[in-house]
Amino acid sequence: MSRILCVGEALIDVVTRPGGVPSEHVGGSLLNVANGIARLGHRSSICSWWGSDARGALIAQAAADAGTEVEPGTDGAAVTSVAQATLDHEGRATYTFDLSWDLPEVADLDQVAHVHTGSIGATLEPGGAKVVDLVTQLRTSGTISYDPNARPAIMGSAAEVLARVETLVALSDVVKASDEDLEWLYPGVPVEVALRRWVDLGPALAVCTRGPLGAYAVLRNSRDHLVVPQNTVQLADTVGAGDSFMAGLISGLSDAGLVGGAAQRVRLYDAGWAQLSTALHRAVITSSLTVSHAGAYGPTLAEVRAVVAADPSLA
Repeated sequence: MSRILCVGEALIDVVTRPGGVPSEHVGGSLLNVANGIARLGHRSSICSWWGSDARGALIAQAAADAGTEVEPGTDGAAVTSVAQATLDHEGRATYTFDLSWDLPEVADLDQVAHVHTGSIGATLEPGGAKVVDLVTQLRTSGTISYDPNARPAIMGSAAEVLARVETLVALSDVVKASDEDLEWLYPGVPVEVALRRWVDLGPALAVCTRGPLGAYAVLRNSRDHLVVPQNTVQLADTVGAGDSFMAGLISGLSDAGLVGGAAQRVRLYDAGWAQLSTALHRAVITSSLTVSHAGAYGPTLAEVRAVVAADPSLA
């Protein structure tokens, strides 16, 4: 059975809450997405770079608990990377990092239907260039999604990474960013202008998440844009919210037959808003469920269906 492959960082988040003591949690943008996709009922795998140490064992166990497969060689790092996440009184996180990144060789490429990448793993060398090569290779047989998930503390300046970001945007079929990402990459440029720039580079769909304002989406084949309102929930924190949105979006697009191979790519580029609405709603639902829990919580498909059952307009 073909799989959805997520390529990028998996690490340990050391989380410090206001007035609290640090606590360690399994995290990393691409692992969060991979685990989220698996919990939503899809075959998912992670290609990453962690150590054969106690922290690496925690990451491997978290992947196993979610049902995510781990690509061989992923535990080849000398030591498992760490992100220091400091939460403010509103639950918003800022990060500093102590990490290394490389990319093991991926086996059974013919079984990869879709590949998702982004964040630090797509820009930090020596693994970043290998990610571009892998995506370029897989584009001939599968579909591609990308989320730059900007981390200035480790990526450097926007000017230093913009060429890499736009290279991966151009290789992708679906791209997603937060409004903070776009403001960092394109200071002063309106969201809709930045997203239109991206679809002009190649993707069929570009989406910007805007926190409590929901999401803003642009289609390559449409002059219109779509605003998807956010669900109203009690906020615990925002850790993993964007990753959960991405997992929900990929899951929804896969179920709609719009990602997963060359034929699905054709359908995606021909699709209109009616064909995409369920996937976009699923992305909003999964992210709202995540922020209502502490940490990078990954909702199940049953939880998503319960939200839809309570509000059928989200179907």
